[in-house]
Amino acid sequence: MKRSILSERFRNFAERECKGSSSLYENLSHKIAEDSEILELCSHAKEGQPVPNLLFGAVHFLLIKGKEHPLSGYYPSLVDHPLDTGEAFPHFKDFCRTYEKEITTILTNKFVQTNEVRRCAYLYPCFCYMFSKAKKPLSLIEIGTSAGLQLLWDKYSYSYGTNEIYGDKNSAVHVTSKIKGGKIPSCLLDMPPVASKIGIDLHISDIKNMEDYLWLKSLIWPEHKERLELFERAATCFKENSVELLEGDGIELLSDVVETIPNDTIIGIFHTHVANQIPDDLKHILIDIVRRIGQIRDLFHLYNNMWDRKLHLDYFINGVEYNQVIGETDGHGRWFEWNLS
Repeated sequence: MKRSILSERFRNFAERECKGSSSLYENLSHKIAEDSEILELCSHAKEGQPVPNLLFGAVHFLLIKGKEHPLSGYYPSLVDHPLDTGEAFPHFKDFCRTYEKEITTILTNKFVQTNEVRRCAYLYPCFCYMFSKAKKPLSLIEIGTSAGLQLLWDKYSYSYGTNEIYGDKNSAVHVTSKIKGGKIPSCLLDMPPVASKIGIDLHISDIKNMEDYLWLKSLIWPEHKERLELFERAATCFKENSVELLEGDGIELLSDVVETIPNDTIIGIFHTHVANQIPDDLKHILIDIVRRIGQIRDLFHLYNNMWDRKLHLDYFINGVEYNQVIGETDGHGRWFEWNLS
């Protein structure tokens, strides 16, 4: 990848993703965008991967695993009293030089596969909406499932800035979020019925494998202690309530998986913050497959980062296609819009 393109990606990452969310990654991203040495290191990243997330994940991963370096003093995930983020870059660059071989190996072999549990805050009302439209149990298929933690959405509880608690009120995993705009979704107090759940990913992350577990932790930004706590609680929940995970190409496997789903259920295909890693030609193939299935089965397709950053819901009832835009969502699920009636 051209250095100019990488540089622009880090600038965009600083402004669009990190500002107001991670001062450490914001500061580092601006400096990396101007640093030819680290940009050259980033050229080892797999094609199609979000490079800033991958680089920061690689460094965080090595620090979590115990690599000793002054850089660790700037990470709130590693120390109680982190140093000024504005002074972190020289140490970050030295760390990248010191552990260049290890970082290159990670950039070459690993994938950005976040399991952002808080995104379930908007999945929950979406699945309630699906059930209200179809009046059938849900058979869910998640493309890009990583470790499958979002598939456990029906094992969590939810609140949206009020005293009302939705979902599994006895769950150890409680997800909070804010709803922006004037409309409020009609959530069911109890979970809509779920007939089956299947997750598909090119590379399944095994939450029970320590290496995979630490990699998923390293993708959580250093300041985000609440995200980390949710992840750890959800990981424990998964060990007690594991779901079926298939390793392979979600687009290629989709039709075959649908064949296994009982006819008296509604198909719910979903993926969040995955489609940006799918080439455009495959995105169109996915849409064509969904439409083909929708001609013979009632089906919902929930996604974002396909054509834009908004959350979309396309669905088919009795062969008729409907297209809805739910609204903007925060990448980490802290807030979302709801524009459905």
